[in-house]
Amino acid sequence: MAGEIPADKVMETEHSIAFRDIQPVAPTHILIAPKTHVVSLDHLDTDDEQAKELWADLARVARQLGREFPAGWRLVTNIGDQGGQSVHHLHLHFLAGRQFTWPPG
Repeated sequence: MAGEIPADKVMETEHSIAFRDIQPVAPTHILIAPKTHVVSLDHLDTDDEQAKELWADLARVARQLGREFPAGWRLVTNIGDQGGQSVHHLHLHFLAGRQFTWPPG
């Protein structure tokens, strides 16, 4: 998250950055990640005020992106290897632009 890799950035706040996924699974697939390193949601100390603000910031970014998709959108985070986490830095997948089904996969 230090900016070494080029990214198609769509939004940035003091605490997070949102950029287009290079392997999208939906017409709109944006990753929302904190600027500080956290391995996953499981590693976020929700009793800590800074962690609460970080989580709230990620949610605000998702909601702001979601305003462009009044028909609906999906927000996903993968935790651990069995949960599908391949990048061990907390990030949310903002997915929109098509009909999603359940279960997801």
